[in-house]
Amino acid sequence: MFGGGGMNPRKMQQMMKQMGIDVTELDAEEVVIRTADEELVFSDAQVTRMDAQGQETYQIVGQPESREPGSGGGATRVEGGDGDDALAVEPTDDDGEAEIPESDVELVAQRAGVPKSDAREALEAENGDLAAAISRLE
Repeated sequence: MFGGGGMNPRKMQQMMKQMGIDVTELDAEEVVIRTADEELVFSDAQVTRMDAQGQETYQIVGQPESREPGSGGGATRVEGGDGDDALAVEPTDDDGEAEIPESDVELVAQRAGVPKSDAREALEAENGDLAAAISRLE
């Protein structure tokens, strides 16, 4: 992380703790960075949160997929500054129901080890909630 020049990782952790720096690895499934021009989607990213004297910094390591803004769709859980989760706006299909993105179906099918048709049914039953759909299938 800091390029400790061959320093023992344990020693590095002790030094960071003494300086009031807390480092936590997050089990992120997907990270999306939205800009005016594109969306960068990290599917299998390593995410590290560093808390240094009350200031949180996030580090993302991985290979992003670039796509046009708004093309990803789907519901996205976003953690707010106060720890509460918020649900981003979902695009809908022509009959007004929430559209389930194919990438969400593939993710649920892969994580739960089920066919895509079962994954889509679980996502529809759980209103697009990835975690709930995976739990339903396991």
